[in-house]
Amino acid sequence: MPRSLSITVWCLFIVSATSYANEPYQIAVQPENLSTMFTQLYGANGLIVDSLAVLSSGDTHSAHFNSDFQTEFTQFSTALTSRLAAVPLPSPASGFTYEFDSSLGVFNRTTQSFGPILAERAETIGGRRFSFGFTYQHFNFDTLEGNDLGNIPAVFTHDNAELRGGREDVVTTVNSITAQISQFTFFLTYGLTDRLDVSIAAPFMSNDLQIRSHATVQRIGTQSDDIHFFREADDGIGEQRVFNASGSASGIGDLTVRLKGNFWRTGGLSFGLDMRVPTGDEQNLLGVGAAGVKPFIIWSTHFEGFAPHVNAGYQWNGKTILAGDPETGEAEKLPDQAFITAGADFGVGSRLTFVFDILGNYFIDTPRLQRSEFQALDGASVFPNIGFVTDSFLVLNGAVGCKINVAGEVLLDFNLLFNLNDNGLQDKVTPLIGMEYSF
Repeated sequence: MPRSLSITVWCLFIVSATSYANEPYQIAVQPENLSTMFTQLYGANGLIVDSLAVLSSGDTHSAHFNSDFQTEFTQFSTALTSRLAAVPLPSPASGFTYEFDSSLGVFNRTTQSFGPILAERAETIGGRRFSFGFTYQHFNFDTLEGNDLGNIPAVFTHDNAELRGGREDVVTTVNSITAQISQFTFFLTYGLTDRLDVSIAAPFMSNDLQIRSHATVQRIGTQSDDIHFFREADDGIGEQRVFNASGSASGIGDLTVRLKGNFWRTGGLSFGLDMRVPTGDEQNLLGVGAAGVKPFIIWSTHFEGFAPHVNAGYQWNGKTILAGDPETGEAEKLPDQAFITAGADFGVGSRLTFVFDILGNYFIDTPRLQRSEFQALDGASVFPNIGFVTDSFLVLNGAVGCKINVAGEVLLDFNLLFNLNDNGLQDKVTPLIGMEYSF
């Protein structure tokens, strides 16, 4: 090996080894389930640092530190499941709608377009007709209240910090949260009559959740590094530690049964009712863990290939441990939501329909993350922090997509859902692909 190449290789090895040596000691925690990941991230007793300080009893002590991140960030589960509950159910109504012509004894199509994807139109499928299909959506949540989920700060304070002295020390953390959800939804619609449809939608969920917390001891009230520290792997004393937790779960989500009744012959006004059955495992965030009822109204009309539509309703939710305490099983009411969706679909020729929608969900009295600054007791040190407030807010999304008639009465659906504001838990872009067939 040439001398210059040998020196380069050794330099790279030394730099790599030094970088590895400087990496904080990492601990991986396996939570019982996804809903308790935040409370179990730092172990069963929370965030504790070591100390060689001797108490009056002659013993050393381990100091416990507290933060809203651990005690209240379980509200992330509420935010996540509330967000999923707010995502509009891909319309189980058929892209083909018919009306029976008694004079000719045949069914005739009532619209040229194939209808919306994430909204409903007033037309019903037609008596004794079936439609079934599936959709696939993938969520990769990026922000919570406009805050990057890869950089959430949180400050932990010492027990009885008001007594000052060494208790003025804090532990600052930088937290990264990865939340990815894949949702397959299978649906079936049957026309009970020409004016009344019944549908059932069954989602299959696959969840992946990861948390990484980089903790650093900030010496505000102490000078010695042996009073508050993290024990290293080699039994040394360190100021930093990285905590990791991850988990995944798959299974059936919450079933939804939908009734839709239309009282006008062409378009007009329809009434719908969604009934959510909590069949998903809320401990692993596969369902919200609460029954729900959502009455809504549907207005639509059509002018040849152009068909505007508006949906509006209110979602009542029951109690769930995700809004309470997953650790103890105490349940609280999941926040209610009001929603409105407005858009249109355009039939282009006989085989293609373009769709766009604006979707608004108003969350009522819901926990919200709030960015703040932590002022240390020394009056000089300031660190970024978070807290939680209860508030109502509007989540606004847009959607664009298309339906393609590939053969007979088979449709392929494509859609992109994207955020229009920073409120709540958001995914920048959520793709959807689906298929539906009517007969």
